[in-house]
Amino acid sequence: MTQENNGRPPTTTDAGIPVASQEHSLTVGPDGPVLLQDFYLIEQMANFNRERIPERQPHAKGGGAFGKFTVTHDVSRYTKAAVFQPGTETEMIARFSTVAGERGSPDTWRDPRGFALRFYTSEGNLDMVGNNVPIFFIRDPIKFQNFIRSQKRLAANNLRDADMQWDFWTLSPESAHMLTWLMGDRGIPRSWRHMNGYSSHTYMWVNAADERFWVKYHFKTDQGIEFLAQADADRIAGEDGDYHQRDLYHAIKAGDFPSWTLKMQIMPFEDAKTYRFNPFDLTKVWPHSDYPLIEVGKMTLDRNVTDYHTEIEQAAFQPNNVVPGTGLSPDKMLLARGFSYADAHRARLGVNYHQIPVNRPKVPVRSYSKDGAMRVDNVTDPVYYPNSVETAPAADETRYRETAVWAADGEMVRAAYSLHAEDDDYGQANTMVTKVLNDEQRARLVDNVSGAMSGIDSKEILQRAFEYWRNIDKSIGDKIEAATNEKKAAGVSEKGGGKND
Repeated sequence: MTQENNGRPPTTTDAGIPVASQEHSLTVGPDGPVLLQDFYLIEQMANFNRERIPERQPHAKGGGAFGKFTVTHDVSRYTKAAVFQPGTETEMIARFSTVAGERGSPDTWRDPRGFALRFYTSEGNLDMVGNNVPIFFIRDPIKFQNFIRSQKRLAANNLRDADMQWDFWTLSPESAHMLTWLMGDRGIPRSWRHMNGYSSHTYMWVNAADERFWVKYHFKTDQGIEFLAQADADRIAGEDGDYHQRDLYHAIKAGDFPSWTLKMQIMPFEDAKTYRFNPFDLTKVWPHSDYPLIEVGKMTLDRNVTDYHTEIEQAAFQPNNVVPGTGLSPDKMLLARGFSYADAHRARLGVNYHQIPVNRPKVPVRSYSKDGAMRVDNVTDPVYYPNSVETAPAADETRYRETAVWAADGEMVRAAYSLHAEDDDYGQANTMVTKVLNDEQRARLVDNVSGAMSGIDSKEILQRAFEYWRNIDKSIGDKIEAATNEKKAAGVSEKGGGKND
């Protein structure tokens, strides 16, 4: 049967050559063998075999959208960054994700949510790789790889395992604050639209006078905080594994554009030296009574992606993308991520991942990088520096000298923070349990934790977990032990998967 396209544009090969048929391979007679010179068949099979790229190690499952960020308040006294000057509007993209699950995992597992943002500023890309909680499980990057592995799958049976997860957590007491957040109501947001986003890390801002400030970013949802109870999340995981992805897509498609208000905590540079706990400790928050929120602007997502693979799966966020007027801090985790994120992108997408359209800045790129796999930009001579070509790029140390810096000295050691009076592991978790949560929220915390811990088989790890919660608060620890034992006696066991995430 002859194929007709009825006026539709003709299908082509990847080289733009019109294709004769999408129904039949080229063969020796109708029933004969296929021929190697059927270049369209070969191209289709070869591309199919290679169309998957490695998934992200953490944050594999996620989605996002494009939008804009508009500055509504004047914070120029704190930063000279063009993106934060009054009235500035900047194109951006956001990606939301789970942390531990694979690409096919349900959206509604109990898990932190990644909150990654890119601002296509007039000074280059500014990225933020945050979460929907303002803290994290660990404060030293040497533990990060092992933490992620503890939340993944056992080598022996490829199953997620409560013993493995709680073994790591209880041997890492700095996780107490984060785990209290995770096991509470905000551990399963109703949707990506109904959760906050935080830089979590401390960053630096620098103003036009080169005055420096330590800052934390808070993106407050304008839709309000809403969450899913564990039972509802479990049900939805079985009914619609892409629940959060679907919610965001259809909201934007219907014109119900979600928005977040950016508010900053700003600490004078010198305060960090004498603050009561280390302000660069990723397991701690800064109390708002010490550093109140200062409003900056609004982020609105108003355009869905048109190709998930090229615009979301290949989006490569990295915290070392800082623009003039912004910078990193002595946060150990942040400094390590400055290397690890970019390195992960090189391994997953190739050394020229910046040239993928979603990663390409909207300003001219004048670097001396050249060649490598998938290089598509033309490279012009000279390809070295210093050179004597007047039209070749050269660094401008007068306009762009390093100002987001700090001094450091001391012996080279492997040690935890120890210079501040309140550098403990359980204090802020205790404050959350005893002063922030109400009775109903504490009851749900006990139910969530005891459900997660009911899958622990090891008596040693289980007893250590009970003591872990008593270190946070004796009353809550006693209630968790009683509830866990009751569930175990009733044969209720959550062995891993989404419920222990």
